[in-house]
Amino acid sequence: MIPARAADLWRPLTASLFVMGLSACAQTAAEPAKVEAPKADPSLASMYAPIKDGDETIPGVDVSKMDPKNVRQVVDYKTGYPAGTIVVDPHSRFLYLVMEGGKAMRYGVGVAKAGMEFEGEADIARKAQWPGWVPTQNMIKRNPERYGPLASGLEGGIKNPLGARALYLYQGGKDTLYRIHGTNEPWSIGKSVSSGCIRLLNHDIIDLHRRVPKGSKVVVLGPEEPRKGEV
Repeated sequence: MIPARAADLWRPLTASLFVMGLSACAQTAAEPAKVEAPKADPSLASMYAPIKDGDETIPGVDVSKMDPKNVRQVVDYKTGYPAGTIVVDPHSRFLYLVMEGGKAMRYGVGVAKAGMEFEGEADIARKAQWPGWVPTQNMIKRNPERYGPLASGLEGGIKNPLGARALYLYQGGKDTLYRIHGTNEPWSIGKSVSSGCIRLLNHDIIDLHRRVPKGSKVVVLGPEEPRKGEV
């Protein structure tokens, strides 16, 4: 038992310790643990950074919002087609540029109905930078309010639905009306889209356009061949 005099001396000290204890608890509660947000891969951020291309500026793409599988990347790929061949897999929504050594550059794509209506082989007979675009008569008939004012065509530019580049596929010297092109709607990559054929991010179509010359072969796979060749 603590003597009365000693108890009088302990009371202020005990009170101080109690207050300090409350203060410490209050301070801990007021400062939640800091959680660092995941950092984007600097190389990817650089790959999809804004681009000044002629008179146009292509906005950067937020790679943190992209599905990683749709990022431009080299993959293992076994095929009998020679290096330089483009293989389009519209059903898996990937495009492959065959490379040497059992590799391919893979690009994520968005695919419209028109992109599902052709399969087989064709050649790139034309390449265009910031291509112009004219809606088809069927598009105008289907949506006259949207496409009617554009019946005479839309010149190339950042607002053009064909994006920064386009590759035009011909078969036996005849235009197949099948296009591989860019897009100003990056959210559409990896999805089914309403119009166009095979669309890539503007950054990716610029990369592909640079790598393939006119006359390059394009193979469009059918529905029974998804992911054919990728290991």
